[in-house]
Amino acid sequence: MTSAQVDNAPEEGYERGLGSRQVQMIAIGGAIGVGLFLGAGANIAKAGPSLIFMYALAGVIVFFIMRALGELLLYRPVSGSFAEYSREFLGPFFGYFTGWTYWLMWVVTGMAELTAAAIYVNYWFPDVPQWVTALAFLVILFGVNLISVKVFGELEFWFSMVKVTALIGMIVIGLGVLTFGFSSAGDTAAVSNLWAFDGFFPKGVGSSLMTLQGVMFAYLAVELVGVTAGESENPEKTLPKAINTLPWRIALFYVGALTVILCVVKWTEFAPGVSPFVEAFAKIGIPAGAGIVNFVVLTAALSSCNSGMYSTGRMLRNLADSGEAPAVFRKLSSTKTPAFGITVSVLFMGIGVVLNYVVPEKAFGYVTSVATAAGIWTWLMILISHVLYRRAVDAGRLPASSFPAPGGSVCSWIAIVFLLFVTGLIAYDADSRVCLYVMAGWAAALGVGWAVLKSRNPGIASRPESEFEKVG
Repeated sequence: MTSAQVDNAPEEGYERGLGSRQVQMIAIGGAIGVGLFLGAGANIAKAGPSLIFMYALAGVIVFFIMRALGELLLYRPVSGSFAEYSREFLGPFFGYFTGWTYWLMWVVTGMAELTAAAIYVNYWFPDVPQWVTALAFLVILFGVNLISVKVFGELEFWFSMVKVTALIGMIVIGLGVLTFGFSSAGDTAAVSNLWAFDGFFPKGVGSSLMTLQGVMFAYLAVELVGVTAGESENPEKTLPKAINTLPWRIALFYVGALTVILCVVKWTEFAPGVSPFVEAFAKIGIPAGAGIVNFVVLTAALSSCNSGMYSTGRMLRNLADSGEAPAVFRKLSSTKTPAFGITVSVLFMGIGVVLNYVVPEKAFGYVTSVATAAGIWTWLMILISHVLYRRAVDAGRLPASSFPAPGGSVCSWIAIVFLLFVTGLIAYDADSRVCLYVMAGWAAALGVGWAVLKSRNPGIASRPESEFEKVG
């Protein structure tokens, strides 16, 4: 194989610099984001304790999605996997659309994380404008991502370690308050807080269901493991392990942490725009506790933004390799990072800095709704690709994966129906409905782009044959 071929193959040109330790922590960290740390405050105000059930329900669906992705990854581990599988099983247009939409998801998620990070810094420095802080973090993380995948992986490892350690610490302290009654919250802390104030569904089941869109945003990034496939040292071992540990991570970090917090502090005391974790530690009265938690949630925001820069560069390179983005995105730097793709993505994330300047109070809500809509599309493509892959395996056209999803295609169908239901909820809610208008405009722009690509290169619309079908 020539050096040019190596450079053109996304899964081979990269440095396989992500070890098992880093992939595991990227997977864990991907399930703990700003959606939990900041977004949960608004959702608690809407749904009360029933938010715990919503996180559990959505967590089951996310596990179905990840097992479907896991089966595809072990069938063919490639960087930019979602676009590749959409391209193979649904056709080139869907690969093109999925790749660009996943890029959009991470760009707007990066905006959301920069916004959240700026809000957290305001806790210590209220006089510093949000946009200044957002810009500073954007530049720092940009530099980290240009160095090498090993530096990205190491930084993400420690970001995730901080989040995991802090969440476990919060749970232990909360259980201590409940069991021994210490601190200023000890007198009112009780498991009965989960139903004592107008019941478990205080605002009704309908209001609880409306939080699902925010809950699904909290789970965005769990699929990041799929993007690391092309740079993992041993994907056959590390990826199944990372995916199979997802249920306990969700049970502990989402369901467990929220349950403990809502037992320690009654749900009526939480408000939108304030991290429930910061609020809980302030109520407990631990010296500097709220400040420590604020540092942790700042870490979570920066971790997610860091991941966004990583994944957008890889997805642009995958698109360029398929002729669906300018060829310049295909180039790797001397440190084997897609530097140009990362740079362009960061420039677009800079729009988030502008939003923080123009509408700082609404910036987070705007970008999270758009990110959720883009994320739902990505998950749907994973699930539909999985259903079609299983059909091909059953028909003998493709080899079976070494990591089959339990229940075959059944769980994927359940997840597809659930995601369509959440999309309906987004359409029903006047505040979040704007993201569907944005996505419609995005789809129209991509449609025009595809027409231009086809006019220049008619062969781009032909579906690639799988290697198994060629030799079988």
